[in-house]
This record gives sequence, structure tokens and C-alpha cells, in this order.
Amino acid sequence: MSEIVQLLVSPVHRFIGRPADGPAPAAPGELVEQVRIRAGLGIVGDRYFGKPAHRDASLTVIAQESLPAGADLVQVRRNILVRGIAVDELVGSVLVLDSGDGPVRLRVRRPANPCAWMDVTIGPGGWRALRGKGGIRCTPLDDGTLRVGPVRVAIGT
Repeated sequence: MSEIVQLLVSPVHRFIGRPADGPAPAAPGELVEQVRIRAGLGIVGDRYFGKPAHRDASLTVIAQESLPAGADLVQVRRNILVRGIAVDELVGSVLVLDSGDGPVRLRVRRPANPCAWMDVTIGPGGWRALRGKGGIRCTPLDDGTLRVGPVRVAIGT
């Protein structure tokens, strides 16, 4: 069974400057039990919500199976951590998630490629470990709510 393992909403950018300087401190309460999504805008309260430069990639999803042991959304800065969904194979598709409040369609635009920060936040080799499986960048097509827990999944075009 597929599930949403974690949800992250961060109002601030933490990866600023050089990776060697380390990330900025995390805002309190970044990990949440539910998120409110707005079509074409992203996750309410997130740093990319409604930003014109990020409208086609305002929401990110990564599979727990892709992460090194002990890593989670705080380290990789994706919004939705799922288990049991091969998200990296879905570029060009529509991922439909329903955690009990109705379906939310996500147009999968492109891969969410890892960066050098992964060697700092996860540890040496983190960037290399996530190459080709860093998750996906999506545009939400519906308003809705997603919650941590079991999720019904459908894939469309």
C-alpha cells in the first residue's frame, strides 16, 4: 500500500550561499501532518507558493525508497515524501493522490535533480546517491488537501 510519509512546508530558503557554509536554520514547524494545495500556485505557506518562476514546478515529490538511510524531507527540501510510488518514472504524466479528502492531480513537469547541498545535509556521497532519483517537480492541477498516511494513487496522462 502506498502512503504519504512526510510533508514539508517551508516559508524560507535554507540553501543559500555556498554548501561549505552550511544551510540556514530550519523554520519551526516545517514538517506538518497536512498541506493545503492550490491549483497552479503550489502549497499554501511554502517558499515557492505563487512565485511566477516556479509555477510549473511549485511542488516536489520524492520516494522514500530513493533516500539514503536516515534522510528525510528536512535534508532534501522536497515537499512530499511517499512510499510505494516510483515517482522518478512519472515525468510527463499526471500523478493523482487522494489521502481521504478527494483527489489532487499533479502534472509531473521534470525531475527534481539533487545538488551539491546533499553532500552537506545528508553527508558525503548524498548528491551522488540521489542522482537520477531526486524526485519530481510538479504543477498542481486541483485545489485540495493531502495528509500523512495511506494514499490512493492513480497515474494519468
